[in-house]
Amino acid sequence: MILFPAIDLKDGQCVRLFKGRFTEKIVYSRDPAAMAEHWAEVGAEWLHLVDLDGSLGNNQANRRVLEAISKRVKLKLQLGGGIRTREAADRWFDLGLDRLILGTVVCEDPGLAADIATRYPGRLAVALDAVDEEVRVRGWQESGGVNLFEMAARLGGIGATLVIYTDVDRDGTQDGPNVENTRKVAQVSGLPTLCSGGVSGLDDLVAVKALEPFGVTGVISGKALYEGVLDFAEGQRFLKT
Repeated sequence: MILFPAIDLKDGQCVRLFKGRFTEKIVYSRDPAAMAEHWAEVGAEWLHLVDLDGSLGNNQANRRVLEAISKRVKLKLQLGGGIRTREAADRWFDLGLDRLILGTVVCEDPGLAADIATRYPGRLAVALDAVDEEVRVRGWQESGGVNLFEMAARLGGIGATLVIYTDVDRDGTQDGPNVENTRKVAQVSGLPTLCSGGVSGLDDLVAVKALEPFGVTGVISGKALYEGVLDFAEGQRFLKT
């Protein structure tokens, strides 16, 4: 199991939101590329990158920052946020990213999502971001009009190779991840699943680690790592045992 440090980008800065609310953000670094180098130095294998501006429709706001991250670290990089066209997927893969995460487009145009997955086999993940059991889209600001588990059951036909489940109401809260829904998403989708939202410390990693037999393969953490509540090296060692 892998621990993914998260770098959420807003206006070229590394930030964290509270429950997906753009009005409630904390800036953790004004140099996200330097932050990426830090995670490389402490032993990360992957970085989880989120283009928050892109999720709201501004796909160019963080391009220079993402270019800098791609050039300055040798880590594997996955990016989500506003990737809703073939052209957008092409641009980001041309930048050297290893995996793209589709969200809104999977709800609104699953045929296009499947086309992108066919174009880049093995390199597409799907983000299932939900409040309760309602999938949220467009930067978590709108309802996707579909139940979380109904959407999870459809993903095998799209061609994704990974699911990322985020409980939006826990994201940035350190209230603990939604372990039960994470397990259900992994079981219903039949795909490797990452748990995101609410991680507060090693005890939460223990709870998620217990889901490994159900297909949960990793944990994404942001605020807990930035505020020192969770030590990356300790967490990574535990998940890999």
